[in-house]
Amino acid sequence: MNRAEVFEILPQGVSVSREDVAEFGRAAAAEWLVTNGLGSYAAGSVSLACTRRYHGLLVAALMPPVGRQVLVAKCEIEVAYRGRRYALGSNEYADGTVHPRGYELLESFRLDGAIPEWTWIVGDLTLRQRVWMEHGEQTSYLALEVVAASAPVHLTLTPLCTARDYHAHARAGAPFDVRVIQGGCEILAAPGACAYRVVADVAVFEPCADWHYKLHHRVEHERGLDAEEDLFVPGSFASALAAGEAVTVTCTIARTISPATLALRRERDRQRALLDTVAPATPSWIRQLVLAADQFVVQRGAGGATVIAGYPWFTDWGRDTMIALPGLTLATGRVELARQILATFAAHVSEGMLPNRFPDGAEAPEYNTSDATLWFFHAVARCLEAADDADFAARLYPVLAEIAAWHVRGTRHGIRIDSGDELLSGGEAGVQLTWMDARVGARVITPRHGKAVEINALWQRALKVLKDLAERCGETAAAADYRARAARHAESFARRFWYAEGGWLYDVVDVPGAADDASLRPNQILAIALAPELLTPSQREQVVTRCVQELWTPYGLRSLAPFEDEYRGHYSGDPDARDAVYHQGTAWSWLLGPLARAHFAVHGDAARALSLIEPIAAHLRHSGLGSISEIFDGDPPHAARGCFAQAWSVAEVLDAWFAIQGGKHAPIVKEVQS
Repeated sequence: MNRAEVFEILPQGVSVSREDVAEFGRAAAAEWLVTNGLGSYAAGSVSLACTRRYHGLLVAALMPPVGRQVLVAKCEIEVAYRGRRYALGSNEYADGTVHPRGYELLESFRLDGAIPEWTWIVGDLTLRQRVWMEHGEQTSYLALEVVAASAPVHLTLTPLCTARDYHAHARAGAPFDVRVIQGGCEILAAPGACAYRVVADVAVFEPCADWHYKLHHRVEHERGLDAEEDLFVPGSFASALAAGEAVTVTCTIARTISPATLALRRERDRQRALLDTVAPATPSWIRQLVLAADQFVVQRGAGGATVIAGYPWFTDWGRDTMIALPGLTLATGRVELARQILATFAAHVSEGMLPNRFPDGAEAPEYNTSDATLWFFHAVARCLEAADDADFAARLYPVLAEIAAWHVRGTRHGIRIDSGDELLSGGEAGVQLTWMDARVGARVITPRHGKAVEINALWQRALKVLKDLAERCGETAAAADYRARAARHAESFARRFWYAEGGWLYDVVDVPGAADDASLRPNQILAIALAPELLTPSQREQVVTRCVQELWTPYGLRSLAPFEDEYRGHYSGDPDARDAVYHQGTAWSWLLGPLARAHFAVHGDAARALSLIEPIAAHLRHSGLGSISEIFDGDPPHAARGCFAQAWSVAEVLDAWFAIQGGKHAPIVKEVQS
């Protein structure tokens, strides 16, 4: 790559100044992410220290979109200029040492679209680094450009390598098998492992097998997990550049590699096309989320598509996919992509249930959720609202009808319709069926067995969707049955779920062996967002008011009101400690969307409804830069926790913003081919 091309996809995109990265803690806490549409990714901190086991320059999904392995963890950069040497990266070690301290030379960091870009300035030397992946290919690129210099610049680039499952850590052992090839090397960690290549375009590779010991991952330490790793050094690249020249290190498991300049141009063009789906006047933070949304949509199998629930550790989950689908695809005009995702999951329906999780391997999907399947109905309806397609409706109607039939007669985990009141019930010991699914060992933290409020709002929505589809497919008798069931269900919902003493909805009724659960949780806001007809106007207003007063934070809705005895405002500690408070006060950003839509439906005030989600814009400059974190502490200052980029968080904010701006449920955007 002889000369870097300068583009700006988002002139007012996410940027981090020298003041924000001068201290290691802040530089290490800000994270970047690039993806390839196959489940692979590259991610790290702005400081260039790996603070998580999940960070890597090439984290490849060997069985797309799962089977992820960290192959190249990072690339150390050292500069020799006018008789002095400068290290641009940083590492933290087990004894607390931080060395080198390249972030102190960092002038700025920004996202050019979704492409991370670092700029270092030392005297009259200015260096710029970019990292990107080629969409649809298992290849990462790291380009280092000499923007300005008055003398030759000598660079030494040293890849730090491994070959491990991304949930694990590696320790030093026998040297890897390193084979020198044109432009660099091919690395094989062990017999049968995935071989990968690390090459550079204008550099000389010098092999020198070594180990880099006891690198410390501070976030893993905070999470109560093993936090040390050793990385293998296969050698280093030496390059001499003048002002305006650049060198690119390419890491890949692909057979062929596209030239870096071509790969960068294609990725920029792809991102511009995504942004062309929304109006130019759309705020820059929403445009940034349009790019973030694309990072979660990946290929599954030949011609299939799915959604990665969150980076860095989640794979594709049925619940998350169905909730996120409208915001990730329909809000960005990609209806055909939405149809592909729905068809992928429809092919895996079993006993009237959608899989909740595709394991990170070759195991069978897991069917252990009562809501993923019902969100499927909602996603299908939204897809048809965005672009009516008679063939698509006719193909999916039998699938949806069969799902409903299983729910009526009963399916796994006690999920069934109570013939006495038509309410949907579910639950059995040791299984967590709703989205509040934390468990510590065999103990389910929020079991919610019985008839949960959002499950029944989703069932009402499903019956209405089925009635409409049956009518358009000429199934008049079936349509009449769905209409009658919906009416009986609505009457029971109104009678059973209203908690008059508090002025909100019960979270669960008919709890086995216990009283109805009147805890103030955000699940009830979904009833208004999905099926407002289940409540009177006064009830809808009371629910929205109480949820805003007690549950809303600038970054999400608390999962439990602070006045409840079980409320916990901080999410921290080891896995058991964190799981115990996951849904006991922790704030969830994805719920901002339903709250804003419910508020708009009740009050019709777009400005006030949007004010409930717009504070999240500030978060895009912290934690997972350009994206939205999974969860936040319920107590101020509401620190970001969990995954640094979460699909339904991004999707629900996008979906709500476009819906409210458009004055309707569905956004008005130009449709483009996926």
